[in-house]
Amino acid sequence: MPKILRIINRFNLGGPTYNVAYLSRYLPDKYQTLLVGGDKEEGEDSSTFILENLGLKPIIIPEIKREINWKNDRAAYLKIKAIIEEFKPDVVHTHASKAGAIGRLAASNCKVPVVVHTFHGHVFHSYFGKLKTSFYKNVERYLAKKTHAIIAISEQQKYELTHIHKIAPEHKIKIIPLGFDLNRFGENKDEKRIAFRTKYLLNEDEIAVVIVGRLAPVKNHSMFIECINAVFKKTNKKVRAFIVGDGEMRGAIEQQAREANIQFTDFTINPVAAPLTFTSWITDIDRVLAGSDIVCLTSFNEGTPVSLIEAQAACKPIVSTSVGGIKDIVNPESAFLTDVNDAQLFSQQLLHLVENKEIRMNMGQKGGEFVKHKFHYTRLVQDMDKLYSSLLGK
Repeated sequence: MPKILRIINRFNLGGPTYNVAYLSRYLPDKYQTLLVGGDKEEGEDSSTFILENLGLKPIIIPEIKREINWKNDRAAYLKIKAIIEEFKPDVVHTHASKAGAIGRLAASNCKVPVVVHTFHGHVFHSYFGKLKTSFYKNVERYLAKKTHAIIAISEQQKYELTHIHKIAPEHKIKIIPLGFDLNRFGENKDEKRIAFRTKYLLNEDEIAVVIVGRLAPVKNHSMFIECINAVFKKTNKKVRAFIVGDGEMRGAIEQQAREANIQFTDFTINPVAAPLTFTSWITDIDRVLAGSDIVCLTSFNEGTPVSLIEAQAACKPIVSTSVGGIKDIVNPESAFLTDVNDAQLFSQQLLHLVENKEIRMNMGQKGGEFVKHKFHYTRLVQDMDKLYSSLLGK
């Protein structure tokens, strides 16, 4: 029975946790899987409930953290090396940057037969300065030589890894899109819509515009504030905006809202109706999407943003920047895409959806049909099984 050691950066709320959870739970019985990862960090919400719901019991290594820290990184490396020596995996599969660095080094030094790494995104632009970015690229090029297969989660991501950032040769990179249990986004939608809108004091004639994600610089929430403010000024419709998530940029986003004279509330502290509502993290995102009318994303850089896959599964229209693999995961008929920082076009497209209910409904329906099978976890598991079998056979 082949043994798979799966290592993830940290168990925070987001797409990578769902990815490793479904792979750990639903791979064929011929595999034995051990799941390892770091804990969530400040400003993030834990995703361990996802694992618990699937009956998974991961090993948590607190020293695996986002930032480089030689003491923590060495401790994490030694712990992973000890796990490898005891578990004796046939495959070490790492997910995301820090787990990928520490896990692949440990796997290589322990002579694990097969090493696989998944890029869920990358930090090669819009995160750091030129010097630090160059350092990370060189590290990834070195690690790629110790990796038997690298997984990109979209065509665009593979193109960037091979032709733009030159991380690895094209033959080494396989495209395996993410997969999720999307059924819940189509179940009991009317009940969930009523529940969300009742909790957040939304009348049915009010249009709810939602953005979901960590409040970090790369997510570019300042563009969202700029665009929703333009919509507030130009429409006669009743519009309310919801920022779902939390993080280091919370204070700066609130200050921008103040300067724009947008009334806002932190609903966890002051549960009143306001044009802009900060909800903090919400785990049952299917209820959020059922209650919303339009979903936005304004990021500078993305891999495969789960929020947009889920938005389509919930039959919601999208307005997003066109970055990373976004063009590969949205139906062109379900989303309006703009260049990064083109706030004028973004706000025009958002206003167009606000003003036209029929267009919102039609775009949402096409998105739901698009993601139904393409991003289901059964396809993900089948693709990964084929890759593992091929690599182990060699």
